[in-house]
Amino acid sequence: MIETISRERLASLLAAAAGKRIAVIGDAMLDVYLRGDVDRISPEAPVPVVRVTERKLALGGAANVAQNITSIGAACQIVCAIGDDAAGVLVRQMLSDVGAETRSIVRVSRQTTTKTRVVARSQQLVRYDEEEDADIDGADMEKLLAAAAHAIDDADAVVLEDYNKGLLIPAVIAPIIARARERGVPVVVDPKYRNFFAYRGATIFKPNRRELESALGAEVDLDHPEALPATFDRLGVEHLLLTLGEKGMALLSADGEIGRIPTTAREVYDVVGAGDTVTAYLATMLAAGGTPMEAAVIANFAAGVEVGKLGAATVTTEEVAAAYDSFSEGAASGR
Repeated sequence: MIETISRERLASLLAAAAGKRIAVIGDAMLDVYLRGDVDRISPEAPVPVVRVTERKLALGGAANVAQNITSIGAACQIVCAIGDDAAGVLVRQMLSDVGAETRSIVRVSRQTTTKTRVVARSQQLVRYDEEEDADIDGADMEKLLAAAAHAIDDADAVVLEDYNKGLLIPAVIAPIIARARERGVPVVVDPKYRNFFAYRGATIFKPNRRELESALGAEVDLDHPEALPATFDRLGVEHLLLTLGEKGMALLSADGEIGRIPTTAREVYDVVGAGDTVTAYLATMLAAGGTPMEAAVIANFAAGVEVGKLGAATVTTEEVAAAYDSFSEGAASGR
């Protein structure tokens, strides 16, 4: 079934988002972009020499989801781990600059995850990562759990953003979801493979389709949904949201229902950051009182806007409303 939403309902949910509070818990990181020109090969090794002319910093992972939430107009409290280093100082300051609440950021005894990309002539030449991804434990884990508990108690929705950096481990995930469910707060999960089956109780589980099929050891056939109950039994979640490229999205429910959401993107320049935008809108629309399907439809419009921008970008509610109007006009005229 093709899903949609009325203009009135869309406007109501977007307006309601402004008064909501979202807790984002997960792996925050600093993205560094070094851009420049290449005009020679190094005499030391057969590699290009990049003369760097621009250095750009950006929020990544859970920090980018938090940034997206604040652009919607909701309040965001982020629970993440940073090291006692320059990158950690930058992440905290950049989050504060976009309006995210930083009091629940936990300083831990490891370095801040940093990803540096070297780009020349619009081509990424290399990426190097500075990180530690061992499972968090001991006093660091206790500090994280305490911060997460306080954030959940003050939240209308919770996001778990997992990048396999050792923060969201089963001993952390289970009490977070249990506390959110105890309070009746919806939980949106953007998982990675390492703890794929640890998110039982989540409201919307948003995996990459390839990772989902790899974890399940089988293809997810949307045209033959009779196998879906077994999938949900293994995952223990209420809804699965799958992105299908040019085919849009599909929201699968534990009762076997499948809702299809057509793509709304007019032009696709860059898909980087689109997943973070979807996660942010899913959580915020659930907090605003939307159903999982309504949240998914609105998140799909937001994604259609985001992929029309270069790089990881945020999407405002005004842009979502304009995208809805444009799509509706196009559908009415048959374009």
